[in-house]
Formats: sequence, structure tokens, C-alpha cells
Amino acid sequence: MRVLVAEEIAREGIELIAAAHEVDERLGCTREELAGLLPDYDALIVRSQVQVDAELIAAGSRLVVIGRAGVGVDNVDLDAATRAGITVVNAPTGNTIAAAEHTLALLYGVARRTAAADASIRRGEWKRSQFTGLELRGRTLGIVGLGKIGLAIADRARAMEMVVLGVDPYVTPEQAANHGVELVDLDTMLARADVVTVHVPLTRATKGLIGRAAIAKLKPGAIVLNVARGGIIDEAAVAEALESGHLAGAGIDVFDAEPPTGSPLLGAPNTLLTPHLGASTAEAQVLVAEEVAGQVLEVLDGRSARYAVNAPLLTPETARAIGPYLPLAEILGRFFAQFSRGGVKTLTLEIAGELADHDGSPLKAAVLRGLLETVTTERVNLVNAGALARARGITLVERKTSDAGAFASQLAVWSEGRGGPVKVAGTVAGGEPRITGLGEYRLDMEPADVMLITRHKDKPGMVGRIGAMLGEADVNISAMHLARVRPREDALMILALDDDVPKAVEDAIRAQDAVLELWAIRLGREH
Repeated sequence: MRVLVAEEIAREGIELIAAAHEVDERLGCTREELAGLLPDYDALIVRSQVQVDAELIAAGSRLVVIGRAGVGVDNVDLDAATRAGITVVNAPTGNTIAAAEHTLALLYGVARRTAAADASIRRGEWKRSQFTGLELRGRTLGIVGLGKIGLAIADRARAMEMVVLGVDPYVTPEQAANHGVELVDLDTMLARADVVTVHVPLTRATKGLIGRAAIAKLKPGAIVLNVARGGIIDEAAVAEALESGHLAGAGIDVFDAEPPTGSPLLGAPNTLLTPHLGASTAEAQVLVAEEVAGQVLEVLDGRSARYAVNAPLLTPETARAIGPYLPLAEILGRFFAQFSRGGVKTLTLEIAGELADHDGSPLKAAVLRGLLETVTTERVNLVNAGALARARGITLVERKTSDAGAFASQLAVWSEGRGGPVKVAGTVAGGEPRITGLGEYRLDMEPADVMLITRHKDKPGMVGRIGAMLGEADVNISAMHLARVRPREDALMILALDDDVPKAVEDAIRAQDAVLELWAIRLGREH
């Protein structure tokens, strides 16, 4: 078979493929040149610059696999590739050590102010007293996201005699403790940490995670690091805190816009800025090339690739039956991740009604994709869903039943929480997902990007009071559902909103005497 390498990768990867197939390196091709070449190739390998969109995919009439030498696959149209029956693979683990070491390099550089000291001495100065640094031994490092990179940093920080805190809803305390990490919630970490580093993907939930409110909770003199994705920290808020002296320093490798022309961080004091170098080591480049080459070879040999980032195509019969329920399954996973408020060890997916006659594996993968999307940079799919879940200590149990109640088919995701069972159920009606149950409450509601849910005492005036508070904040309600088991007991109110809810408004509603619990569910994704 023929493999086209359109961007430079390490020779070790090229040699792996060349031992079994014909490899052509055509670097620097124009888009038109690539489109002309692709009909003759079975595989395409790119890095981050070549945009493999639907048009190029259509030109690759022989393509079986597209390999992305790196983690992100933003430059590959996954939907178009899946429709064309092309497997897309990446190399998600090759840069783990490089990213971990670069994070710690930034930490040391900020703590000892090495960049500023270097610039000073090159200007002919000798101002030793201006560059007194900090020792890291005994200080507390807070890691947001305990995936491969986060845990690699934890292991190294422990060797540096740092105290390590971790925030990750899908890692158990036992797993964290195996790496010397104390598992805490975000507010606890912010209050205790001397250094905060983020290692989560950029989603709606993580965008601006380290913003003004979070920074205000950090102790004076803290350090902030980002070697994950631009946008997870609020660049303006960090710059302001550096100017005021509340933050002692920041080490930043990724930015909202790259290159970061106009970023407020460029003029902020006590910063160490690098141009997205997290994976830029000679060793990482070799590992990434070998990893993507191995994935491409697996697919060309007719086997399932471990790091396939798009699920294999379903058979026509299965696709017709479960296809409409895949978006619902992902929504239920995303909803459950926010509704459950806690680590999950065992999760059950109940497939009821007509769906129970079909393979439930794609539905399980979709649930896990929604559940894990805020805590892993790897795309969850049919191939890797089980492995990624197990790595987080999660067991997903599939249960099938012919009884779907009033529906032809229904999906339910549930687990045993600290206060009892936590459950969310849904179906598809008219081709659109519907939420049909939350815990013991029955409902029928279309999911919205932003939903506010309250469990409150069933007493007159509560609905109007909460509606008025949202109205005063200019938050528009698009739909509402009320559910209760018995009059004058606890009631559940679900509001679909056109606008996000400010944190201050959430807190004000939660403070109402009759409000027992409040959830702000954000189902829309932002990358």
C-alpha cells in the first residue's frame, strides 16, 4: 500500500512504515497539489498545518487511514472522514514526558526568575539582589487534571519534595494516593496551593477556569502555569494579578491566539512565555512519529487502532437503529458528569426497548465521551472508551431490558451516589433528544445548552421568585418543567436558558431558604 507523508515527522516513524509499505514524503505541497496526489494513496500522515477538510478527504478516494502526528485533531474533519469510512488516528502519549518536563521547567524558571536575570546580565548589569528567587521544596503544587501528563508532573513534584494536591472528578482518592497526590475540590486547592498548573482540555466547562474569581482565592504570591490549551486561563485576569503583585509569576506555553499578538501577558511582569513548546523535544518527536506510524500500520493491516479518534462505521442496520440515539447518549454522559457531583466508580447504562436488540457498544462509547470530555484530551470512541474509563477507575456496566415504559426506546445512566442513586434518562422523539427522567422525577424536556435545576420545597411563590432573579440578571428562560412526587414535598424545577447564569446569580438562588439543591448544567461544547 502507499502512504503519503505531507508534513515532516521523525525518520524513525518513516522507517517503521517503509518496512511494510511504500512511503512518499511530499512536504510543503499546496492544497491543490495535495488534492491531486491523494487519489493514489491509501494513507495520509500530517501534523498540525495541513487542513484535512471534507474536500481533501473526498479527493482521497483510496484513503483507509489518516494519521495525525500529535494529540489534537482539530485540522482533520472527523465527520467527513467517518462518513468516508476512513479511520483517523493520533499519537496521544508520545509527548507526555516532554509536556511534564516543560511544565516543571517553566516552574523553575519563574521561581528563580532565570529569563529576567539572563536578560539583565546581557545588558551588562549585575543586579543580584533584584533576582532573589523561591525554593520549591515544601511548597504546595495544585494540579487540575490527573491524566497522563498531570500524574507525570505529580511524580516529579514529589521527588522535588513538594506537597501535591489534585483536582479531577474521575480519579479516586486511592488512585491519586498511589502517586502521592491528595485529591481535593477546586476551591480547596486554590486556597492551599502555592503553584497551580492546568492539564485539562479546553471545553465550555474549562474555558476561563483560572479567571478573576479563581485567582482571588489563591494566596498572595502564588504562581500559575499553563502548558495545556490556550483559554483555560484568563490572560487578562492573570496579567492584572501579576501587575498588582497578587500573583508572583506565571509560566505560559499556550495562548488564546497563537502567536499571541496583543496578549496582555506580553507586557506583564514576572512571566516566562514560550511558543507552544510542550511537545518540542527530540525524544517526543521520535515517540510521536513512532506512535502514529504504529497506528497507521494497524489500520492498513486490517486491525483496530488503539488510538482511533473516530468510531468505526456501524453496519447499516445498526446505524439506522441506534444512530439517532448516539447524540442522546453523549448528552446523558455530559449531563450526568455535572449532575452527579462526585467521582464515579461504577456507572450503569440501561438500554431499554427496541434498542436492546442491537449492539450497545457505540452507545457506551458515546456516554463515556460525554462523561470524560472535560477531563481528558483524548477523544473517546468505540476503540478506546473502555481503556480510558478504566484508567480513571470507572466501570461502565451495560444493562438491557425490553421494558422502556411508555417509550419505544429509552436510555438511562445511573450510579450509586453518596446520598443514594443518581439517574438521568432520555429518549428520542421526532428525531430530537429528550430528557425523560432525573432521579425519581419524570419529565419530558428538550435539553438546552444551559439548564438551571433546583430541588426546592414545594411552596407558593418559589417559581416566580427564581424567575424574577434570573430576569433581573437578563437571563432569558426558553422552557420550564416542574416535577414532583407528592404535593407540598420536594419539587424539581428545570429551566432551559438562552444565556449562561452568572456565578453571583447562582449563589443568590442557592441562598434562598426553600432551595435545597441547585445545579447549573452546561451541555454545549466549546473548543
